[in-house]
Parts: sequence; C-alpha cells; structure tokens
Amino acid sequence: MRHLVRTTFFSMALPLVSFVVFSADAVAQAADVAGDAQSDVPLEPSSVQTSGAQDLDTVVIAGRYPGPGLWKIRSGEHTLWILGTQNPLPKRMEWDSANVERKVAAAQELLLAPTVKMDADIGFFRGLTLLPSLFKARKNPDDKTLRDMVPMEQYARWQVLKARYIGSDRGVESWRPMFAALELYNKAIARSGMTVEPVVSDAVEKAAKRSKVKITTPVLTIKIADPKKALREFSSEALNDQECFRRTLDRIETDLGAMAGRANAWAEGDIQALRDLPYESQYSACRAAFTETGIARKQGMQDMQARMEAAWFAAAEKSLSQNLSTFAVMPVSQLMRSEGLLARLAAKGYTIEAP
Repeated sequence: MRHLVRTTFFSMALPLVSFVVFSADAVAQAADVAGDAQSDVPLEPSSVQTSGAQDLDTVVIAGRYPGPGLWKIRSGEHTLWILGTQNPLPKRMEWDSANVERKVAAAQELLLAPTVKMDADIGFFRGLTLLPSLFKARKNPDDKTLRDMVPMEQYARWQVLKARYIGSDRGVESWRPMFAALELYNKAIARSGMTVEPVVSDAVEKAAKRSKVKITTPVLTIKIADPKKALREFSSEALNDQECFRRTLDRIETDLGAMAGRANAWAEGDIQALRDLPYESQYSACRAAFTETGIARKQGMQDMQARMEAAWFAAAEKSLSQNLSTFAVMPVSQLMRSEGLLARLAAKGYTIEAP
C-alpha cells in the first residue's frame, strides 16, 4: 500500500507526521479511532484564557462568505490565477466558491500544492503489524514523560493549556514534546471554533474534476525501504524538539485571537487585514526537530522544503508557457512574503496583479 500525503510548503503536515503517524492507511484509521473526540462547540471569547494567554476577543464568524480575491500572474496572453488559502479557517463558514469554480472550469490545468509521497510499499496486513511500533515511535524513549523532557516552566504552562484543551488524558504525557505540542495545537484550534482541514483546496480540486480539468500535483517521493527498521531507529533516537514545544505553547497562549482574526479576514476577503496580522509560525522549529535526526537524513528528508518549492515553481512556469489559463492554490502567507515565490516570478519578468 502506498500512502500519499498531501501537504503544502509551509503547513503543519510535517514529514514526521507522514512517516510516523500515517505509515499505512490501516494504522492511520486505528489512530483516529483511538484519539479523543474534539469538541464542536467554540468557546466564548471570555472563556478562552490561560495563564499568560490572550483572550480570544475575535469571535469566529459563521455563514456564507466569498473568501479573498485572486492573484493574477500574466505572461503575454497566458494567465495563472492563484487562490491564497488560509489555515485555520472558521469551522462554520460556508465558502461561496462560485467565482473560483468558474475560473477553474475555464482553465486548462489546476496546479495543486506539492505532495510528499511516503513510498513504503507495504500491504494492508503488514501495515497492521506496524501498529505497535508506530505508537512506540510517538513516545519518549526510556519511558520518560513530558515532565522529564521539557523545562519546568514550560511544563507548568503545558499543564494549564492541556487542562483547558485536551482534558484529563494521561496518555499524551508519555508523548515526545513535538507530538504533544501538535496534539495540543489541533485541540486548541478545534475548541476555538476553527478547523485545520483543507476545505478550500479540496473544494477547488472537486470543481476541477467536475469540469474535467487537468490536475497537476508536483510530487516529491521519499522511499522507505524498511519501514519497521526506520520506526525502530526513530523510537530510540532523541529529538531536539524543545523549541518546537515552546513555540507551540507561545502560539496558543498569544495568537489564538489573531488566528481567529486571520480566519475571519480570509472569509471576508480582507487582504489588508491579513497583512496586518503577521505571526511567527512554530512549524519551522517542529520541522527542523525531525529533519535534523539521523533517520530523516538517511531517508533524504533534510531539504524537502526547498525541493517542494522548486517543484512547484517549475510546474508553474511550465503551465504559464503552455496554457492560456491555469488555476493554482497556495497558502496566502506565501503570497504575501516579500521574497516568496511571487517575487521570484516577478524577477523572471512575469506581471503580478494582487487582488
């Protein structure tokens, strides 16, 4: 069984999650069943408060909204339309995608975000046999707990946030700091009326399939020759993931209100508000915690970010040269970077028009 993991350049879908949590479809399903259910009820702004944390003073909107306008990249008569995606988004938002669907239907090609293909070539039943190794890999070596792995000040902050967003679950206390941090982040997002699901990208892809538009996905393949051995090596290897843990705590304590503001701004198409709400992502630290390990270097994962970005850029240039109209999706944060992919396209002579 080959498991394809869809990710973006700058999203939280780390290679670590692909490799350890989703080694096989059967394992992923088992992990979902074992996980705690997340609340569907957003907290009131006054109740989302932790020790040293910001109030969630921005109410997450519900209803039908258009989302942002499209970036337009031109080369003569050839046009690349780009929809900037946002994560997280309001959970109860209904996206009015009519304009986007028309643009997709008129395009010759849809360019999706690049994917990482974790090619372990294992069967269903062999995937089931990996389940014990999978859960062991998520835990700290030598039966250590979070209290043993992080500074006491950070552990005290963790306890407050865990009580609010995860609850009394003791199992997470045995997890490596990075896994515990990602679990806490996802629960905090869900409890705050938002979702990290790729609802916009999924809707765009469905629109392309309905209109029989060619779909292109740049793929970076990581071959795992012996997944059981790789999991065993990972289980015994120490991770330098304290910075990932700290930054995630910081993000939850100080940025939940701004996250809600960014989610609302995306839904309402307020590009200026998105520009006015910058943030420091924890994902780079979490990604580095994994890519610096020996097992990641052995599997050729240390430069994945640059390779995925290069793959998308090459595909975008090819589509601009061949198609009169191409539609693409990309994180809106990337579109606003002063030295991002749009700047590279502009430097090569393409005309860039922001919404």
